[in-house]
Amino acid sequence: MSSGKYFPRSFTKEMPLAVRGKGIYLYDEEGKEYIDSCSGALISNLGHGVPEIVEAVTHQLETLEFAHPSRWRNTPVEEAAREVASLTPGNLNYCWFVSGGSEAIESALKLAVQYFVERDGKGSGKNEIIARWNSYHGSTIGTMGVAGSIPRRRIFSSLFREFPKIPAHYYYRRPECMSREEFGAWCAEALEREILRIGPEKVAAFIAEPIVGSTVCALVPDDLYWPRIREICDRYDVLLIADEVMTGFGRTGANFCVDHWKVVPDIIASAKGMAAGYVPTGGIFVKEEIVETLRKGSGGFTHGHTYNGNPLSGAAVSAVVAYMKRHDLVENARIQGELLEKELSRLEELPLVGEVRGKGLMWGVEIVKDKNTREPYSRKEKVVEQIARSCMEQGVVIYPGTGMVNGVDGDAFMVAPPLVVTSEEVRELAARIEKGLRRYLESR
Repeated sequence: MSSGKYFPRSFTKEMPLAVRGKGIYLYDEEGKEYIDSCSGALISNLGHGVPEIVEAVTHQLETLEFAHPSRWRNTPVEEAAREVASLTPGNLNYCWFVSGGSEAIESALKLAVQYFVERDGKGSGKNEIIARWNSYHGSTIGTMGVAGSIPRRRIFSSLFREFPKIPAHYYYRRPECMSREEFGAWCAEALEREILRIGPEKVAAFIAEPIVGSTVCALVPDDLYWPRIREICDRYDVLLIADEVMTGFGRTGANFCVDHWKVVPDIIASAKGMAAGYVPTGGIFVKEEIVETLRKGSGGFTHGHTYNGNPLSGAAVSAVVAYMKRHDLVENARIQGELLEKELSRLEELPLVGEVRGKGLMWGVEIVKDKNTREPYSRKEKVVEQIARSCMEQGVVIYPGTGMVNGVDGDAFMVAPPLVVTSEEVRELAARIEKGLRRYLESR
């Protein structure tokens, strides 16, 4: 009998074996401690091994592990929907549960198109989705066509339909003749130019991350950007979809990142911190008028997955949201985020750190070859991978990103610890990261 073998993401990396986690820490097979300073992939928002969440999921496993959503309702997801709606802005009171971020984005895109078919009739031509370059919205074929992360999609480009895109607000690399505010306005107005180029009668939605995540590492807009985007979408009857897969559920020091600018999207897609890594979970949160249009029209959403609204996800989400409220973790993310900004800003004194940027507990560090010209390292040098290894040696895990400059070159990493992090832990993780960067510089 042949033995089964695990198919890893990469055969070229040697990685330690994770054997347990507790709080903000992970431990390998030799017992070495690592600060999980990126919450896995900005998912482990409550940290590891929280007894209350484990107990809630275990109880649900013992009670009802699955009931197919085409034939059954279940109480856990109905309760979870109410918990989520207590956090969402405006009247985004309807929750559609899925198993992760890619499914959430696909659901949002399909719902946007179906909404206009239901509202305007089967001849509706509003089926174009506008997105941005330097964006990531998932790894399915559909989401890759919408997203603009070149390194992730280049090999698969023959499989998907390409959707129109506008520039992201990459302020660090804006033209020198433009201020941050001028560049932000130009980037926002690019949406209007693209809608007019295509024709408003053809555009269903615009999708973007409120703070750009893995592709550019915590790219924060100016304060006028999102209000301008909302105004443009309203002007041309275009739905606004906020991809809060990374930024949702307290990550940036607000319930949802759009709350910082008092903008209410038509649909929010989220995942990751929604169930904090305890059960694979995602969802879309939808304005009531969109759902009512389907209810009064065909009577349902022409879409579904086997694990839509499964009881385990519902139990995990309810427990996570209750834990967040009980421990005031959104406020903790804001407070500790201010300290994290202060601690990480010192890294800009190093010759290879071009910019530190972020909000709440979501921060990015961009690595450059020349700080004066902002020239990136060649991708062949694999600089951020070496920095990540150096940081691991110091007992801290970071989230590396590449290709943001021109689709090939560019190195950055994110720092996004669990929302339960303390001031002492913030200082310690920042110190370990600085030590990792200095050891890398010494080794060059």
